[in-house]
Amino acid sequence: MFSKFKSGGGAAAAASQPHVLESNPIWNHFEVGKQQTASAGPENVWKIFDGYRKSDGKEVSIFLFEKRSVEKIHKPKRKEAVTEILRVGVKHLERFRHPKTLQVIHGVEECPDTLAFASEPVLASLANVLAAEEQKIAMMQTAEYDMLDIEIKYGLLQVTEALSFLHYSQVMHRNVCPSSILITKKGSWKLCGFEFIEGVNESDATDVVPLPPWTNRISKMTQPNLDFIAPEVQQKKIGSILSDMFSLGMVICAIFNHGRPVIQANHNVSDYLKQLDLLDQQVMNLLPRVPLPLQEAVTRLLHKDPRQRPTSQVLSSLKYFSDPSVHALQFLDVINMKDPTQKAHFYKNTLKEVLPYIPRKLWYQHIWPYLHHETRSQEVFAAVLQPMLFIIQNSSVVEYENILLPNFRPLFSAPRSIQGTVVLLENLHIVIEKTRTDEVCREVLQILYNSFESNTIQIQTAAFVAVPNVTDYLDDMAIRRTLLPKLKLAFEKSTTDQRILMKALTCILDRLEKQQIMEEVLPLLWEVKLQEPEIIVRVVGIYRLMLSDKKYGLSVNVMATRVMPSLLPQTVNPGLTLNDFMNLIEVLQDMLNHIDRNQRNKLKLDNLSLPSPEKHRPLRHQYSIDNMCVPFNIPDLRVNKRQTSSAEDMNRKNSAGSISMTGSAENMTRKNSVTGKPSSQMSHSNSVIFPKSGRLGI
Repeated sequence: MFSKFKSGGGAAAAASQPHVLESNPIWNHFEVGKQQTASAGPENVWKIFDGYRKSDGKEVSIFLFEKRSVEKIHKPKRKEAVTEILRVGVKHLERFRHPKTLQVIHGVEECPDTLAFASEPVLASLANVLAAEEQKIAMMQTAEYDMLDIEIKYGLLQVTEALSFLHYSQVMHRNVCPSSILITKKGSWKLCGFEFIEGVNESDATDVVPLPPWTNRISKMTQPNLDFIAPEVQQKKIGSILSDMFSLGMVICAIFNHGRPVIQANHNVSDYLKQLDLLDQQVMNLLPRVPLPLQEAVTRLLHKDPRQRPTSQVLSSLKYFSDPSVHALQFLDVINMKDPTQKAHFYKNTLKEVLPYIPRKLWYQHIWPYLHHETRSQEVFAAVLQPMLFIIQNSSVVEYENILLPNFRPLFSAPRSIQGTVVLLENLHIVIEKTRTDEVCREVLQILYNSFESNTIQIQTAAFVAVPNVTDYLDDMAIRRTLLPKLKLAFEKSTTDQRILMKALTCILDRLEKQQIMEEVLPLLWEVKLQEPEIIVRVVGIYRLMLSDKKYGLSVNVMATRVMPSLLPQTVNPGLTLNDFMNLIEVLQDMLNHIDRNQRNKLKLDNLSLPSPEKHRPLRHQYSIDNMCVPFNIPDLRVNKRQTSSAEDMNRKNSAGSISMTGSAENMTRKNSVTGKPSSQMSHSNSVIFPKSGRLGI
């Protein structure tokens, strides 16, 4: 990744390296990249290349020391001294293994020309990054490496914990500087450069022990970095674990000073001592650039009196490091030491909660590689999927295709746990939305189709849950020939919750042909047990949709004979809310209106007259005796006073002569009833007579 370095190592030199490496035994185990990517160690003497292990393709970084590079500068007898220092440093790395120290994958291999070993994949040393920051130019083939605040906070905590481990192991590092801190491709900061470690006082690690100062009499490659050495080491030839803390304070200052060390002695002891006298003032000038929660700690770390400096344990407990996002990243570093239950809880809860607060750069660089690795474990597969799907959902299509998909695609066909398959199905739409190519999209949908055929109820159910989310991505043929038959089978076997099946059916209804709806869908609906309010609501919703368009084939005959008889009893279902009840009544009324219009038109065509119910209602109302009032006049009604039988005989004899008179009286009565004139104007006294009492005379 790095093609040029402040400390040397150009592209021309890198081009010849593969030929040199071929003579080293490490070439038998690893394929090595042709171009140098970074540098590290004393005076950046280690050249770093990308590579991978031949046996299993595991990605690594190859550290190469070319012995002739020392001969150019130093006398030949000093070449062995540098080689021995580097060889011992790698062995110490292997001995003091810790999650916060550089992990050696393959130990030192040596030949007359080179020294080499393999480590976990490395992006760059902190020295490379700070050199790029100092010069404000791109030092790599790619853009300049910009460190985020959370990366610095997380990285410093990692280095502090690495020092805690060493100090607990009763050794001091002696060369804590940017070239001894490597940034892995996952974004972790790892402490290395164990060439100068020294034992400490066993009873009290803060007690001083004799240490050699820096001198011009021996090669600078065989000594710690002068710019970061503690004052007591250089001035008094003594040191302790607190000397490492001074060096760490100098590293912190360099980070917040645009990559420049506070002391730049340029391998000159006199310059070092002069600048040391001005150290307090330099630190005071720099403090405003240091985060406020870290300022006091930096001041104490760079105190010339070692007893005023905090230990690594005290430093790691600073509030500055109390960040949930940092703690989550820390947990990932030791995730392999946790049991499946702890891992699952972390992935489902802790990590998913802090992901929105972690910069996207770290999603891809640090978190995603861990998640991808964990997908190999079926015990935590379902839990790992949740943060993975969150990252996919919140990434751009380009980021998904270039960074995430290559690692995520194998999961489409890989064996999965039941719960893992359920989680993937329930979130299938997230993957499909980001998957542009038809080929990959078909692979994703194949997960859905295969799940319908699963013998596991949980997987079948999850497949139907996924249908509403992915309907837009399914073609009509797949819906008609694959999805609908599986849905019917699930209905018949009663293996899936009918509420879920109803929701799936609603989503695909408008994609089915009329004949399919009539022959396959409607019989399904008639078999649904209308008891639970939620099922009733969904069935009513399907019928409402069918009523909206004739293409669904819901005939009036089906409405009258099958649908309404099944829905009517539910009008008195106590579980329905008022809103649900009103929707049910509206659908029933709508069906009744369809039947009314259809039958009326049919009967008219048959030349049958069927008065409208709306016409009957006013007539019934008009003729009802409840609407009659008295007194009233009844046309053609004649009521006479009660007579004796002799009088009746006389009337019969004179009936013929009274016909004309009666007719005249009746005409007058009709006229009177129309005009509303009082009966006193009638000309005949024997017409309709109402006594004053209001009762009819019989």
